[in-house]
Amino acid sequence: MMNEWSHKMASESERKSATFYQGVKDCIPTLIGYVSIGIAAGIVGASSGLSILEIALLSALVYAGAAQFIICALIVSGSPISVILFTTFIVNLRHFLLSMTLAPHFAKYSLMKNIGIGTLVTDESFGVAVNKIAQKQKINAAWMNGLNVTAYTCWILSCTLGAIFGKWISNPEVFGLDFSLTAMFVALLVLQLQNIDNERLKFYLTLIAYVVILMLVLSMFVPSHIAIILSTVITATIGVAKDK
Repeated sequence: MMNEWSHKMASESERKSATFYQGVKDCIPTLIGYVSIGIAAGIVGASSGLSILEIALLSALVYAGAAQFIICALIVSGSPISVILFTTFIVNLRHFLLSMTLAPHFAKYSLMKNIGIGTLVTDESFGVAVNKIAQKQKINAAWMNGLNVTAYTCWILSCTLGAIFGKWISNPEVFGLDFSLTAMFVALLVLQLQNIDNERLKFYLTLIAYVVILMLVLSMFVPSHIAIILSTVITATIGVAKDK
């Protein structure tokens, strides 16, 4: 009887900790990154000649900081639409890996619910979810939707705000805003490397070595920017396979 009561209490606690509202709360610590990068993306978009409406739609439909920065750069360089689409697709391929990693935790939900969750998964929301899983805490669709919707809304508002500011900032590079995305990923890397054991550190360093080697090899056959993207995708796939 006591064990049954304890099990019920634990189940009730898990349900309470995996609500939509809890997902919103768990997203709050990451919002600083969304706001800073979103404003920078909006400013860069405005300097690329995009209107406020176009930047808002870009943030809502693409919803990927790295891709949005690249799209703006390709627009400025006069690249054809086919190149922009292909490059954006390659850059965002990592989202397949992120979604595949989380998929087993949402297998009981319908296809449409899984599509809704996967569509809004970002590097940051993935990190929050994986951290929760690592702590042996349950996640569900309601919690993930709270996390994703909060981040998505914040991103669109931040990009739009940046677009408004961008009308008065003609050269975002002067303020280092073109480096903001790189700075965010460096910060994420540092956070990932903190408080990990030596075996895990060796695993990460090995993956970094794979990226460097693949990048150097692929650069002999394809342009360097494509080599970087391909080496990252290949290494990420290797990392996921080995981690399992």
